[in-house]
Amino acid sequence: MTTQYIYLHGFASSPKSVKAQDISDRFTQIQIPLTIPDLNAGDFSELTISRQIKQVVTTFTSDSVPVTLIGSSLGGLTAAHIAQQYLQVERLVLLAPAFGFLSHWLTKLGEETIQRWQQEKFLMVYHYGEKRSLPLSYNFVTDATQYSENQLQRPIPTLILHGKQDEVIPITASQDFMQSRPWVKLIELDSDHALGNVTEEIWQAIQEFCQLF
Repeated sequence: MTTQYIYLHGFASSPKSVKAQDISDRFTQIQIPLTIPDLNAGDFSELTISRQIKQVVTTFTSDSVPVTLIGSSLGGLTAAHIAQQYLQVERLVLLAPAFGFLSHWLTKLGEETIQRWQQEKFLMVYHYGEKRSLPLSYNFVTDATQYSENQLQRPIPTLILHGKQDEVIPITASQDFMQSRPWVKLIELDSDHALGNVTEEIWQAIQEFCQLF
């Protein structure tokens, strides 16, 4: 049965990101369709993980077609939670997945900014896809608190590729995730969060893991 492949871009990114386009081009070259939904959904200000999950699930072609999700950063975290809930997801490829995202991100913002965000309801966030700052609702934070890595216990074949110099989500987040999950394979790469210098290694790993030969 043909597998459906779906790519989930990262936070404040888009289907036109360098990584998304690189992987899309490589899938095109081997004539396998790759779906890349725009997780901004025309309204970045009301982005939540719950909304991303609902949106991605609507792209599933049918209950009987197996799905492989490839997720980058927050898209990787979202992919893992989709796989926990939907049994047709049979394989995960996670690129620098944003495990512990809130704790890492909120710490960088600082207490004062978080309090102001809570009071004013919106925070201006730089959006790499739009190349400008856009408002993001505090609902993003309250929604994200319900998604814990502890919930991710479904033994689904999972490949994680994470940069050893990741400055956004430390590689220890993926190392810790793998520890208690024997179905997870972690490849540590000599790169940062963007993984821009290891696109060839990423593609080789995806091809082998997904048996795209």
